[in-house]
Amino acid sequence: MENKEWYNKLKKSQLNPPNWVFSVVWPILYALMINSLILVWNDKKCFPYCNAVTLFMIHLAFNLIWTTLFFSWKKPLWSLIDIIMLIIFTLVTFYEFRKYNVYASNLLIPYIIWICFAFYLNFFIVINN
Repeated sequence: MENKEWYNKLKKSQLNPPNWVFSVVWPILYALMINSLILVWNDKKCFPYCNAVTLFMIHLAFNLIWTTLFFSWKKPLWSLIDIIMLIIFTLVTFYEFRKYNVYASNLLIPYIIWICFAFYLNFFIVINN
């Protein structure tokens, strides 16, 4: 409850979507990410291991830690730094996936767009709070 109160008191962008949007968008993006990873990992040039899988796991770690940094620790600046790293590793993953499967790489495009939008929302909070 304390985290929700903290979040609700923050000055947020007018483009900030209602909370329910996040619970719809994220499962779709995770499904796309998983399918993308499976396509690359199953490629005979990648299986059982390739650098693209490692990059995906690194990007995923940055993705997962963002929530803790922002909501649990209430550190918007740290989460902004994290999301910058997330974007960098996602873009590198995107280009690395293209070497194995263009379709798998393209599945990451909605996710890249969303995390760039998330960067904007996070940046707005850092600047205005």
